[in-house]
Amino acid sequence: MKDVAYFIGSCFDEHDCERWEQSLLDTYFAELQQALVIHQPHISATEVEAVWRPLYSVAWTDFYRFLKGWSPGHWKIHRYSERLAHEVVSLLHGNRPSSERDL
Repeated sequence: MKDVAYFIGSCFDEHDCERWEQSLLDTYFAELQQALVIHQPHISATEVEAVWRPLYSVAWTDFYRFLKGWSPGHWKIHRYSERLAHEVVSLLHGNRPSSERDL
């Protein structure tokens, strides 16, 4: 998921990351499912997605952590990155992200 997070982060500003995140991840996993059916039919794409999709935020947060130390004024340090980082930290502390609490 690091490559997916890095790719999205290199192509979009914070507003477009927020706007397109779900659509881009949906597209990524749809393409991955098709590739697995052809090249690795014994691997369950549904199981892969269930494990990998939540790791997108973790991968993004890891890059955000790196940027904060390496270049604190970097343009990729923005509210989208901070939101994902707060969600990951919340999950690590056993809390659901605020977006899930309202469901």
